[in-house]
Amino acid sequence: MTEKQITPALADDVRIRGLYETAFPVEEQIPYEELKRLMVEMPLDFTAYYEEDEFLGFTIVYPRKGFNWFWYFAVREELRGQGVGQQILTRLLRRYSTSMNILDMESPTQVCDNQEVRRRRHAFYLRNGFSDTGVGKSFDEVDMVILKHGEGSFTMQDYEEVLGELRSFWSAMPKDEEIKKG
Repeated sequence: MTEKQITPALADDVRIRGLYETAFPVEEQIPYEELKRLMVEMPLDFTAYYEEDEFLGFTIVYPRKGFNWFWYFAVREELRGQGVGQQILTRLLRRYSTSMNILDMESPTQVCDNQEVRRRRHAFYLRNGFSDTGVGKSFDEVDMVILKHGEGSFTMQDYEEVLGELRSFWSAMPKDEEIKKG
């Protein structure tokens, strides 16, 4: 397995964009063009994974002081359940082994159309050393839970802090009309 750092220019790969737009519910996505611009504003680790030339998946991590925010993690649908996600997560955890790692995901207990998928995803993370923090929040009627990997605690205040940082990067980002005026 090889890794490639994704820059805004490399993010135009239709395979990466296609996976991003299909792997996550619309309400959890940042519009892709805005995500590319956000990559310029934020210190994001956007990595794509390949087996030879075959695209497997990607991760987006926001490395920060105190903990790393595992923001997006996706494997091509036809490769799920074949150990590819396990290999990627193992690499990611090795890369960020010196501090706590946090991720949020849809609650596996919320009654919804994809509850079984959520349960499998939650079980995957638990098998890989993550634990529930007891912290969660609802966004647009989607309940999110926070999982952590590594030593330390994670509180609602920590969650609000990272969300505030994301908002500040977002608000500092040039808007479409500013880019067009150029």
